[in-house]
Amino acid sequence: MGQGSVDRLTWNKRCDSGACVEVAVRDEAVFVRSSANPEAITTFTRAEWQDFLSSAKEGLFDDF
Repeated sequence: MGQGSVDRLTWNKRCDSGACVEVAVRDEAVFVRSSANPEAITTFTRAEWQDFLSSAKEGLFDDF
């Protein structure tokens, strides 16, 4: 995805203790970035994102 396409995404920001994560959705893709480094974008399918969220809710990442 080119820079112009990224600029047109609607980013939703969530901050906790000063760390901010931004998420945007377009079609079947979910884009995730840190507000501290917005150029580094990770892309997931919607299914991968749902799997990640389910795992987080189950506490899989609590020890990180």
